[in-house]
Amino acid sequence: MEERGSALSREEHEETIFSFSSDTPEPHERRRAKRHITILRVGSLIGGRGRELCLIRNISGGGLMAHVYSRHAVGDRVAIELKGNQPIHGFVKWAEASNIGIQFDEPVDVAEMLSSQALLDNGWTPRMPRVEVDRLATVRCGARLYGVNTRDISQGGVKVETDEPLLTGSQVMLTLDGFRPLPGVVRWCSDGLAGIAFHQTIPFGELMAWLMPDKG
Repeated sequence: MEERGSALSREEHEETIFSFSSDTPEPHERRRAKRHITILRVGSLIGGRGRELCLIRNISGGGLMAHVYSRHAVGDRVAIELKGNQPIHGFVKWAEASNIGIQFDEPVDVAEMLSSQALLDNGWTPRMPRVEVDRLATVRCGARLYGVNTRDISQGGVKVETDEPLLTGSQVMLTLDGFRPLPGVVRWCSDGLAGIAFHQTIPFGELMAWLMPDKG
């Protein structure tokens, strides 16, 4: 687990490389575009096994290279979500070790992606990529303790299913099985579901170790 954790930590400090090329990034490709951005390091990959988090290594107008945590075969249909953007559809062009190359069905505008950095610098925070989960948890709100079921989670928050409504704005402590307690605030509650925003972003490596303990 220590070797995997240290590897994840190193990966998080690498930058996502943007290229204005229309080609799909190839294995071991480390070209440096004139402009690069780190905000899209984490993405959601949607495939035959559902939704999973991944690390984006390279992205170009024609495709991207991603570090993934489950197996994907060449030719598999997939979609990628990058920080609240609409899904980008494509297929797995190549797979090598833990990296895959995805060729987009339609070219994307890399310049438009890069221009969104101005909004991010001005304080606009897009929704973090999320992944579906189905695990029991408890939410402590003052002296009350609620049993809930997690529906999806990201580095920034969690959606839970609850039999009793949680008061919006309440400060809570979420405890997931096998994970440290996470302080947060209830952002919304409706129709048996509630959204909790964490006070601090969960490090990617720590979240992945919890989501995929069998990979440790």
